[in-house]
Formats: sequence, structure tokens, C-alpha cells
Amino acid sequence: MTDSEWIGETFTSDVGWSHLETLVDVGNRMAGSAGEREAAEATRDALAEYAEDARLERFDIQGWVRGDSSIAADGTTVTGADHEVIALPRSPASEATGDLVDVGYGLPTDFEDADCEGKVVLVRSDVPEWYERYIHRREKYYHAVEAGAVAFVYRNHVEGMLPPTGSVGTEDAPIGEIPAVGVASETGARLARRYAGDPVTVAVDCGTPAATSQNVHAELGPDTDERVLVTSHVDAHDIAEGASDNGAGTATVVEIARALAAREDELASRVEFVAFGAEEVGLVGSGRLAAERDLDSIRAILNLDGIVRGRTLQCFTHGFDALGEAAESVADRFDHPVTTSPEQSPHSDHWPFVTWGVPGVHVTSETGETGRGWGHTHADTLDKLEPRTLREQAILLTDLAVTLTEESYDRTAPETIAAALEAENLAAGMKITGDWPYDD
Repeated sequence: MTDSEWIGETFTSDVGWSHLETLVDVGNRMAGSAGEREAAEATRDALAEYAEDARLERFDIQGWVRGDSSIAADGTTVTGADHEVIALPRSPASEATGDLVDVGYGLPTDFEDADCEGKVVLVRSDVPEWYERYIHRREKYYHAVEAGAVAFVYRNHVEGMLPPTGSVGTEDAPIGEIPAVGVASETGARLARRYAGDPVTVAVDCGTPAATSQNVHAELGPDTDERVLVTSHVDAHDIAEGASDNGAGTATVVEIARALAAREDELASRVEFVAFGAEEVGLVGSGRLAAERDLDSIRAILNLDGIVRGRTLQCFTHGFDALGEAAESVADRFDHPVTTSPEQSPHSDHWPFVTWGVPGVHVTSETGETGRGWGHTHADTLDKLEPRTLREQAILLTDLAVTLTEESYDRTAPETIAAALEAENLAAGMKITGDWPYDD
């Protein structure tokens, strides 16, 4: 097949976008839910049109089912289910009362400077522009726990009455230690203005049943010892459609499978497509696969999470220079902008593999925004995305997948990854959240 043929077919294909519509129309795709299972089955069936051995591999997880949540002061509910407050997944079902303390951005020094013992902590979801790194929600949560807080209130920095979600808990203790809720930016401002220093009560009602999730697998290409993984995650938070996080990534995996099926004779190694389950609650599905697989059999992992939100792809290459060169070669061939960064990106499904030195690229997209933007809010909806962008990026990523099959890439020692995390000031946060996998 000539370049003009496969590129033209991809740019006019509606396979990926149609699958994205299927995913967002499922409704709740929370890890362990019936909706996540429905979305996984639909993805399996879509991949089966183009690839071999399409299947689901199931595994047990800690489930979490949303109930009501509220914040009250003086015995009166000041913000509840109808007023911009939602529980953070894997918050315990609990109620706690303490004086409200606003710790601003929730930098480590903010917690050191504030008296959080026995308090309800209010913290923003972003970091200031001058700060040296992004601080993940779970790091802020566990700083609050370590400081003795009795409850955690996570205030969105994005305006528009959009409370943010996102899980708490650790791999060893999936349910968090103190109740945690997300509130809209405007709600957080009102709470800080009216109740700072006063007692407030945070209440979360939820269920924590045992549950089952699943990874979706399919593959094509020559039967080689090594393979390239092209991955995404199929689950999403229960409060929105999950269009950009990560319906678009999974839809693009399906589109890439369609394009690669027509270019199968160009593949120098096996390609395995994996749409992981339970990413949003601690990379559970990808962690399971990484623990089961012979990592030496994985040539590279190409993980799509956060694409289609902006037209320019951004590739985090984790210090694997050859992967950055591969991405740049695709950009040059198509005369299309792609940005690369050698930095570590430890918060998506490539990470359980990269942790141990497997060459991996985390592909997202540039948006010009701080943090997640519409992600993890009610506003993560299909109307924020465009078919044109999905098709353009599917073309680039299809060619990158072919390129990644063409040579073996040097592994990196886990000690090197650990040193890079230390150098980028990420290690301390990973240690406090229980995500540090290395022996010190």
C-alpha cells in the first residue's frame, strides 16, 4: 500500500471517531463497573475487525461506588450533591469535623507552614507557574494525611462550577485514610472566605465492594519474540463521558489497528494492542500485565493518554533518546509538529513498564493549559474534541508504531530511572503516595 493510499484512508475513516462515540455513550465507565465492562467488550469487538486473538483478560480490583457527599458548617449543609461537591474515588465512607484551613497550592512547604492537625484541609488542584514541578492530587492528599488532617477538600483551579475528581488511596491500601471531596473553584473560594478557621464537617457516603475489571488485548504482525505494545485505558471517572480521558486514546488505538492491518507486511515485529482497565484507580490493569509479562519481550510501549485534546502531539520519552528520535523522524516525514520531552511521566499505563527499564513513550497533546483542563470534571465531553484531530494524530501514531517495530531499543537500568526521578524532584512525591517501587 502506498503512503497516499493508507494516509487517505485514515484521514477519511470514521472507525476511530465512531468508536469514541460508542464509548462516551456507554455512560459510567468507572473501574469495576458494568459500564467499564461494556466499553471493554465493545473495544474488543472493534479490534477483532482488524487484529487477531481479540480477548478480555479479567482481574479483581477494589471497587468503589459513589454515594452522596457534603460539607456542612453550623449544622447546615453549605455545599452538597447539588452544590459543586463530589467525593474523590476511593475516599472512605466517613464523616469528619475540624477547623477549615486553606493551604493554597498544597506545596510541601505549604503543609509545613500550616497547622493541619485535626483540621479540614482545602487545597488547589494546580501549582504556581514558578514552581519546579507538577504535584499530583494524591501527593497533596497524603501530605494532608501525614500532617494530621481529618478531611481533604480538593478545589479545582479551572473556573466554571466544575468540581474535580480523581482517586486517592495506595496500592497496598486502596481506600484512603480520610474522607476526600472535590469542589468547584468558585465553591472553594466561598468556603475559604466564609469558613476559614471555623469548624466544618466533610461527609462521604460510598460503597467499597469487591469488583472485577479487565484488559482488552488484540495483536497482528509477524510472530516475533519481541513485540511493540500500543496502549490506552478504557475506564473513565463516573462523573463525565470521559471523552478525552481516555476515550480518545482507546478510539485511536482502534483506528491505528485498522491502518496497521493494511500495512501488516511493513511490520518488523509483532504489535499488541492493549486497552487497560482500572487506570484511574492506580494503574491497576497495566501493573498487572507488567507483573505477568517477560519485560524483555517488549520492544517498546507506545501509550496514548490525553491525545486529541490539542492538535500537536507531545511525547514524553523518559530519557530513551532513540524513542525521541523515532518520534521526530515521523514529524519530519509528515512535516507536522510533534514535541518531545526526555522527562519522566509517571502517571499513566506505560509507567509500570518504564519503571523497570522498558523503552516507553507517553503520548499526550499540547493544550496550553495548566493541569488537566476539562479532564476529571463533568466537562470532559465529546464536544471538546474534533474528528480532524483524531484522524491527523492516528496517521502520525500509525507511522510511529511501524517505526518502533523496526529496531530493538536499549533497556535502561531501573537505577537510571530512579535517578532521573530524583533529579526531576518526583521521587519524594512518589514515596509519600506509596508509588516508589525501588529499594533505597
